[in-house]
Amino acid sequence: MSTIHTALNVSAGIDKNAAVSEEKKASSLDEKLLAAGVSSEMLAEAYSAKGKGGAGFFELLTRKKAIDEIPLLRILSEHFSIPFWRELPMESINIDFTQSVPIHYLKKHKMVPIITAETQVIAVNDPANFQPADDLRLLLQTQNLPMVLATQDAITAAINLAYDMSRSSAKDYFEEMSEATADDLISEISETADLLDETSDAPIIKLVNLLVSGAIKDRASDIHVEPYSGNLKIRYRIDGILYDILSLPRRIQSPLTSRLKIMAKLNIAEKRLPQDGRIELKIADRLVDVRVSVIPTAFGERVVLRLLDKSGNILMLSDLGMHDERIKLLNRLIKSPYGIILVTGPTGSGKTTTLYAALSTINRPEINIITIEDPVEYQLKGIGQIHVNPKIALTFASGLRSILRQDPDIIMVGEIRDYETAEIAIQASLTGHLVLSTLHTTDASSAVIRLADMGVEPFLVASSLSAVLAQRLVRTLCPHCRETYPPTPAERAYLPGPVSLLYRGVGCKFCRESGYLGRIGIFELLMVDGNIRQMISERVSVQNIKCYAVEKGMKTLFMDGLNKVMQGSTTLQEVLRVTQKDYADISV
Repeated sequence: MSTIHTALNVSAGIDKNAAVSEEKKASSLDEKLLAAGVSSEMLAEAYSAKGKGGAGFFELLTRKKAIDEIPLLRILSEHFSIPFWRELPMESINIDFTQSVPIHYLKKHKMVPIITAETQVIAVNDPANFQPADDLRLLLQTQNLPMVLATQDAITAAINLAYDMSRSSAKDYFEEMSEATADDLISEISETADLLDETSDAPIIKLVNLLVSGAIKDRASDIHVEPYSGNLKIRYRIDGILYDILSLPRRIQSPLTSRLKIMAKLNIAEKRLPQDGRIELKIADRLVDVRVSVIPTAFGERVVLRLLDKSGNILMLSDLGMHDERIKLLNRLIKSPYGIILVTGPTGSGKTTTLYAALSTINRPEINIITIEDPVEYQLKGIGQIHVNPKIALTFASGLRSILRQDPDIIMVGEIRDYETAEIAIQASLTGHLVLSTLHTTDASSAVIRLADMGVEPFLVASSLSAVLAQRLVRTLCPHCRETYPPTPAERAYLPGPVSLLYRGVGCKFCRESGYLGRIGIFELLMVDGNIRQMISERVSVQNIKCYAVEKGMKTLFMDGLNKVMQGSTTLQEVLRVTQKDYADISV
């Protein structure tokens, strides 16, 4: 440890005699590590691999699980008299250093300068790695930046936030590339690793990276690249609504499309046929799966990128906006040993997210869960997931047959699209399996008729169906600009009883002046009891089934939406927009 002590003390400007006295205490660090549970064998192995006190010595101890990171940092903090900061202050941080210090340099050496009005330090994870810290001081032209210790996660988060904040927007950057020639915009490219670490000077590459990283920053689910006669329009879909982001000259269309097609490994020479591909991207610490769809139009190829943040946490049922009573019912249903539970709604209504939340709730080591999806959107630990591939005849139906030979307890089918899949799913439920799946119907009651339309016998539907959950997503009001107002006469006609105040969003920088920020679900849960089973067998109309269910206490999508309007989560306009069409006369 003497190397570390000498370097740290000299770097801090401490007297040489004091440094020598500190060196005499170096062996006490070994004693502290041994007392913290690090074995003598592990210390010997670390010394052999890294040398006593060499850079990476402490990281090796944590990587080998000899000691947890936070207890180790506390020991190092006490021993070297360097403060340990569990959290780094990131509010009002100065990000000027991002212009002179490459992101990969900071990530490699696990350090970051934290410069605010109150704080000026370098956060490091390894006190032995002093040389890069000295080099960083030279780059920043500030020799008096003291060191503090921080966890790797805290340092990585600070680096990513700083460089993310420093990125210009695609709109700003286009001004720099607007004079470039077509030849300058077209370049041969290779796979991009981290978009924030992109060092290529090719203007079109920077534009694409800014478009994608900007979409992730704005929480967009899709990027639309749309060519028209006079311009190229870029739009983001945020919270289900499309927003115009950028209008580019038509000459940008060809190199931009070519760049996207190369990234998705598509044929750039083929411009007459639709093509589909995928891109795996890393943006800071987030893994993003991009599904690329290209179709030919009258003015050139139109591209839509569907963004899927694979680093996002899987939501639980309580995170979806579901009422506590419905959560209890659904928890009871998904713990049943057999039956079919269907989640219905249009494309983009959050059906798959709900199924993932349900699976996460019941996922235990003693239960065998297998899914078949198109595509697999999130990796679920401990669950077998199959990706549909029609090119090799791996369809929902054929995959479902194979799953049944894998001794499953619970099966999730991404979507029931045809009679064959429906029939196998029903047979699986009748033979002692719990089956979760989705359908495209407008409400819960319509799912019964949809299965019958596919050719499934009503008595089989009645025997196997346990429940149907219909859902939609409504935008939630921005908490930064939400205000109250008295409802209009037109709005009062939809409200149950006298209501004095409703909520609306004014619009601010946080919500892009829309008044909405994020989305929440509204739900309709149809429990299939004995009477409904009989009604299904007798081919009773959807309306009669729905009326019976409401009498028994079922809350419709619109009723659940109204509850969220009264709570101030959303607006009546949003609920009407997703549940029915006659809302044009409602104005705030």
